[in-house]
Amino acid sequence: MPIFDPFKGQSAGYDSPATHGFAIVPDDGAELTALPRGIILGQSGDLAVIFQSGDAVTFRNLAEGIVYPFRVRAVLSTGTTAADIIGVY
Repeated sequence: MPIFDPFKGQSAGYDSPATHGFAIVPDDGAELTALPRGIILGQSGDLAVIFQSGDAVTFRNLAEGIVYPFRVRAVLSTGTTAADIIGVY
């Protein structure tokens, strides 16, 4: 039996719940395969990213289990100490 979705057919906005997720492995030489609407850390730490705009930023001491509204094209291994990183969109 299919799952009932009362929101089927409605367009999702940036503040809508995520419907997809993927594991992110930090890599200094590769961009992500999808541009996430947010990042969730399974283990707290620092997160070095390149934003969609191309700006590079390192966030210090981010907590685990929070959806950070970051639209990033890459998560860098240099400077990232956080682990179990998930991108959502």
